[in-house]
Amino acid sequence: MKPKICLIEDDPYMGTPLQERLEMDGYACDWYQTGRAAMQALREKRYELAISDIRLPDIAGDALFEELRGAGLTLPPFLFITGHGAIDQAVKLLKLGARDYITKPFDIGQLMTKVRELTLRQIPDTAGNPLGISAAMRGIANLLPKLAASRSPVLITGESGVGKEEVARRLHRINDADGKLPFVAVNCGAIPENLIESELFGHERGAFTGALRSRDGVFVQAHGGTLFLDEIGEMPPSMQVKLLRAIQERAVVPVGGSAKKAVDIRLVCATHRDLKAMVESGEFREDLYYRIHVIHLPVPPLRERREDVLWLAERFLAEMSAADGKPYMLSARAAAALANYPWPGNIRELRHCLERAAVLSAAPCFETEAIFGASGQLPCADDDNAERQPLGDYLHACERDYIRRALDECGGRIAETAGMLGISRKNLWQKMRKLGMGEG
Repeated sequence: MKPKICLIEDDPYMGTPLQERLEMDGYACDWYQTGRAAMQALREKRYELAISDIRLPDIAGDALFEELRGAGLTLPPFLFITGHGAIDQAVKLLKLGARDYITKPFDIGQLMTKVRELTLRQIPDTAGNPLGISAAMRGIANLLPKLAASRSPVLITGESGVGKEEVARRLHRINDADGKLPFVAVNCGAIPENLIESELFGHERGAFTGALRSRDGVFVQAHGGTLFLDEIGEMPPSMQVKLLRAIQERAVVPVGGSAKKAVDIRLVCATHRDLKAMVESGEFREDLYYRIHVIHLPVPPLRERREDVLWLAERFLAEMSAADGKPYMLSARAAAALANYPWPGNIRELRHCLERAAVLSAAPCFETEAIFGASGQLPCADDDNAERQPLGDYLHACERDYIRRALDECGGRIAETAGMLGISRKNLWQKMRKLGMGEG
């Protein structure tokens, strides 16, 4: 299910492009041109975010917000759109519990960054989640429900670390909303050749030295659910014909046994290798190739979908923040470095870099050196076009991001946020006004 946004904007020249952009980026958007219509919708529907102009024809945006809060409703985060002359009013709304604001005129990319930040923790981890905001990953996510209606084998290809297993898990969860069906993942390249048959098909007691008891293989373990064979290109030639037979017959014979065990599985295979070239070179059986290549899902590398980098980073930071109880974030310079880096290790490298930063960084706001190493040899250091900014501006941006993350953690409650930051409420308000919260 797409995250739903309530857009409250009376000007069609602004509302139309905003709705189109939100829907293009994977959100469901209900657009209301009066405050009263939006108020009724917010009482009856569940939204992940509300974006509201302050100046509306029938009721001011701040009055709308206060009335809904006074009714004791559970509201989504509110992001207000205001003119420069109404900043004091927007700051007042932050004090009342609004999440953020943006001033006119604004850049649509800046607004979408805020939307992604504010909806990040509102989206439950279900099969309907987007795999990314790039066109390529949205296309894969949109295709998965169609594939879930079929039991045909699926082959997922792509470089190591691009998220092939995550795609397989998303496909599985579409038919397993209750989490009761098995998902069994096996890395074919990590199993010794003399043990792979037993790993796949199981074995009977006494079938070989050390087989002290009977054991089911992954085919039987995955019965009724999904079997994910990762790195299928590493399957030894001696096993390929046995694997083909098991797939065709939907049954396996344990090592040392004679009776077949019927299995009902969804088979998903993955590889970073060119299986067609391996067929031509004789390394991979042609009949097995066509048996597992019924549906092909290529996952592009992260360098070809750069818009996903910061989106993924924010998701990982949110997970790490929840686990460690710290408001992790990226400095402006670090975010630019992440966006410019080619990520040869793809998503796996991105996650590991952020996990390393959580260990090495002295503060929850990660600097570039903590992410890419203390040597200072940054991946984007040779980019002559890399954006430079005065030190004061950079420090202000980092402090503003830190305070905004703390506000998010505390649900916008000023007293609690001030306590988390170790400053007084008055000091926090002074900093927010000085930093122009929401303008950067």
